[in-house]
Amino acid sequence: MAIKPDIRFLNDMKDVLCDKKWAKSAPNFELYYMYRGVKKRDGLRYDITVIPPRMLGQEFVKTKGHSHAGTYNEIYIVLKGQPLYLLQKSVGNKIKDVYAIKAKKGNVVVVPSYYSHVTINPSKKETLEEANWVYEKCKNIYDSFVEKQGACYYYTTGGWIKNKKYGRIPKLRFEKPLKKWQPKLLKQLSQ
Repeated sequence: MAIKPDIRFLNDMKDVLCDKKWAKSAPNFELYYMYRGVKKRDGLRYDITVIPPRMLGQEFVKTKGHSHAGTYNEIYIVLKGQPLYLLQKSVGNKIKDVYAIKAKKGNVVVVPSYYSHVTINPSKKETLEEANWVYEKCKNIYDSFVEKQGACYYYTTGGWIKNKKYGRIPKLRFEKPLKKWQPKLLKQLSQ
């Protein structure tokens, strides 16, 4: 790729990890790579994120997680690997909805307005590559994840565990991805 990636290092992520004890003594290393603005079309930006297989203590490598400033949707397309997407909706300080989507190459995941989200690479062997379309002026907000030490669930070698910093949270439910890319999704995103 001709575009130089933004690199997310372990030190950038220590505030959102499950295993703080592990993070304290771990060396600062590269976790994943974000190629932003690979394409631009109709006010939308196409990015690619590459997440090699890594472990963060007992937790599988993930993105830092964010919400959007405004009512923006985001569309993810899996290029390689089998990611888990965790989406959560907050109203005030309470989580009102949370669900996970397991996807594979060619699948599409739509992040609705008002949902924060995290991408997880649950593999110890395979690099994950995903693309996304998002409104070019959309700003990512990381504050709620930093404040609560991550999303309301972590994905670990023992499966899904609750993040106790949230108090009461809904039971995690599971949804299916869309099976393929549909150009009309892009049109809906730009409206």
